[in-house]
This record gives sequence, C-alpha cells and structure tokens, in this order.
Amino acid sequence: MSDSEVRSLTTGEIAKYCGVNLRTVIRWLDAGKLKGYKLPGRGNNRVLLPDFIRFLKAHDLPIPPELNKSENPLVLIVDDELSMAKAIQRVARKAGLRTLIATGGFQAGLMLSMHKPDIMTLDLSMPGLNGFDVIRHTRQQDSLQHVNILVISALAQDKLDEALSLGATKIYTKPFDQAQLLTEFENATR
Repeated sequence: MSDSEVRSLTTGEIAKYCGVNLRTVIRWLDAGKLKGYKLPGRGNNRVLLPDFIRFLKAHDLPIPPELNKSENPLVLIVDDELSMAKAIQRVARKAGLRTLIATGGFQAGLMLSMHKPDIMTLDLSMPGLNGFDVIRHTRQQDSLQHVNILVISALAQDKLDEALSLGATKIYTKPFDQAQLLTEFENATR
C-alpha cells in the first residue's frame, strides 16, 4: 500500500487546504459530498488522501502540490483488442501516468467503480456492453463525473458525435496519432 492510500487527513487539515470553516467540511462529510470515516471512540472524522484529491478534482478545486506529489493520474484503457490497449498504455506510461486495462464494457464498469480513474480511453465497438453503454453508466454516477472520457474509435462520424452527446470529453479516430494522445496525457499531469 502506498503512502497516499494510507494517509488520512483531519477535518481541520481539509478546512485549511480548502480555505473554509471546519463546519463546512463537516457538512460536506454529512452530505456525502466528501467521503470520510469516523474514528472509534470520540468519533472524529478522517478522510483518506485519495478521497480528498478526488473531491478536489470533482469540484475543480486546486490540489495542494504537497498532496499531489505521490500519485500521477490513473488512466483506465478500455478496448477489446489487447494489442490496441497495450499501444495506448505505452503512450500513457510515457507521459508518466498509471494505467489499468479493461478488455470489455462490463469489466470497465467494475474497474471504474473500484479505482475511480482520472481518465478513461474507450473503444466504442465492443461485444456485450459497448462503449456507448459505458459512457452512459459513467455519466450516471456522481462519483465518476470527474472522469475525462477519451473515445478512440474507428466508427463513422455520426457515431462519434453520438458519443460526444452522451458525455465523452474528446474523440480520437483509429489509428490514433501517438503525439496527439501523448500531449493529451501530458496535460493531465499538469
């Protein structure tokens, strides 16, 4: 387990990082906007660092540099063609990103819920649960609203436009331009 997975923050620390009153942080916790837990005994709240960083990203708040050092963004690569997924993975790793691969829509849904990636690259044509279904699922989940969905597909323009209307962030056609995708990934680390 990495330090970022173990480290937790107090409500006071969070209030200081966000420049808000301690009561505001407690309201965020009570409303479920910020995921946290109570310590046994006195019941003081704690928030795991990855949960706090996800909260900041979801609300377009700046991440303090001292908290963001340990973890590069996570990319979930979804493509039923493993060779294509590995090609995208090489580009993502070159940009310094952490990666996971899902080879189907159902597996992608599980990995989205478990890992809450920052970026998802997504093929639209997959057997079973296709990319359109994955976009719909992602955009229906409050906890996944922050995910940038980069569609990488060889489908016709009308299908790519449909993906954008469902909530995809950007569209890239197959075969994708490695330099263009690398720039996209590098921007995610800034």
